[in-house]
Amino acid sequence: MQSCKIKQFLLLFFWGLFACTLPVVGISTPAPTSTPPIIVAPTSTPPPKPPLGSDKNPLLLSLTPSARPADDVINAANELAARLETLTGYHVVPVAPVSEAGLVKLLETGNANIAALSPLAYVTVYNNNGARAELASTKNKESFYGAQFIARTSDNYKVFFDPIRAENTADAPEALSQFRDKKPCWSDAASSSGYVIPLGVLNQAKVQTRPGAFVEGQPTVVRAIYSGGICDFGATYIDARENPALETDYPDVKDRVDVIWRIPAIIPYNLIVFSANVTPDIERSLLRAFVDIMNKPEDKALVQKVYGMDELQIVQDAVYDNFRSYVKDSGVDLTELVK
Repeated sequence: MQSCKIKQFLLLFFWGLFACTLPVVGISTPAPTSTPPIIVAPTSTPPPKPPLGSDKNPLLLSLTPSARPADDVINAANELAARLETLTGYHVVPVAPVSEAGLVKLLETGNANIAALSPLAYVTVYNNNGARAELASTKNKESFYGAQFIARTSDNYKVFFDPIRAENTADAPEALSQFRDKKPCWSDAASSSGYVIPLGVLNQAKVQTRPGAFVEGQPTVVRAIYSGGICDFGATYIDARENPALETDYPDVKDRVDVIWRIPAIIPYNLIVFSANVTPDIERSLLRAFVDIMNKPEDKALVQKVYGMDELQIVQDAVYDNFRSYVKDSGVDLTELVK
């Protein structure tokens, strides 16, 4: 019995000794890897742009585009800017673009704020949300003028204009349908009254004509119709037949050239626009200033010298809706016309 206990003791002793010499097997833990730190780029908020009209961000008054503006025009622009600055409290600086297309870009980018534009250039910048009409140039207190379709009397086109009452007797589709497949005489491609608007009226009336002849000048359109053989009808401002250049050579012009139909007075003269970044407060101040300037002969002379405008009238963009509509329907590429 005692020998058995001795044997069990020895067995447990050797088993424990043997177990202590065995390698320990377990789950290996991978060496920790270092995660690269996240580098955050330093942030800096750009300083806010100084308010428009301040010394560091002045209102930019554009001269009429010219590659070489005359000294007296530059001097007048400096004086006009100074008058606007005095009347509004905003800092105003003149700029001198070399082309009307360049001026359009300056307005669209806010690098010109006050400018005079031709009607087609105005539509260009309006379509790109670059500026809005503010002041219209007027002649004989009118800020719009009309156009007319003319034809040789002996060609027997039906007349739809009553000269006694000075009004049309039919709408455009009826009156102008007789020009379908006929050849027009146009003044020039950049003329609102001698091409763009009459073409828009024809297109709106769905009257398809033959390709026209550009004869360079609205009195020349009248001459072409008077003489015959060049085109079937033409378009001019109202009333190009009374142009003094025609009186000597064609004293009977009104007897031999008929007004077939007239386009109402929807074509504007040149106008002054403000860029889209001009705020309402600045807009109101500038409009008041221009009204004051036009009421003082010495200041009005500055506007006449810089922009060639004798009279100005405050306007809203909506008054040009019809004009813009006909320009659109003409299908002309304004970027080809506004240079």
